[in-house]
Amino acid sequence: MARRTAMQRFARWHIWLGWAAALPLLVWTLSGLVMTLRPIEDVRGTTLKIESPPRAVTVALNGGDQATMIAEGRILNQRGRSVLIATYLDGSTGRIELASGGSHPLPPADEAEARRTVAEGIKGGKSATSARLFDAANPPADFGRKIAVWQVTLEDGTHVYVGRNTGEIEAVRTRWWRFYDVFWGLHIMDPVEREDTSHPLLWIFSVLALGSSLLGTVLLFRRRRALNR
Repeated sequence: MARRTAMQRFARWHIWLGWAAALPLLVWTLSGLVMTLRPIEDVRGTTLKIESPPRAVTVALNGGDQATMIAEGRILNQRGRSVLIATYLDGSTGRIELASGGSHPLPPADEAEARRTVAEGIKGGKSATSARLFDAANPPADFGRKIAVWQVTLEDGTHVYVGRNTGEIEAVRTRWWRFYDVFWGLHIMDPVEREDTSHPLLWIFSVLALGSSLLGTVLLFRRRRALNR
């Protein structure tokens, strides 16, 4: 009899826990379904942006004038130097040092510069244990962008990525970031690229999960009526 009473108590707890969890599960499932209906590019409005046509920018290189087609650029202070990070029409990037005596292109960042950038720009950056160059065609899995980068690894496993053509820190990937990224890929059912939040498999499972949650909520009402009888 005591065992039966305990089982009944567990069943009652299960019902109340189900009531407590039903609404959050419904909200999570419904919101997840809504977020899969449109690609993230449409949500962010990036597809609505009208790109301005590129214009020729005249840059003085080594004392002479040279017309250089630059799609966009930004001026940064890199270790005491004024540097123009230029993105050219073909999508490639490069650095141009701006100086009073004339401007000149800078070479791609080597391993020594990548390590120095991390040491000066990241807490604990002086504890770098290794540096490895990845080309644009084969970026690291936890970086993803198709640009050439130096992967500087710190003692705690953190990966700091320094652009080979920009000399700037492009991304920081801690071990926790990589751990969460794996589960994000599972959450959106894109474990490889971990970027596509709108695809048929995700739609199907979201609809199934929403239907299951709705059915479970209806059954909670039926179960409660049966207990009252």
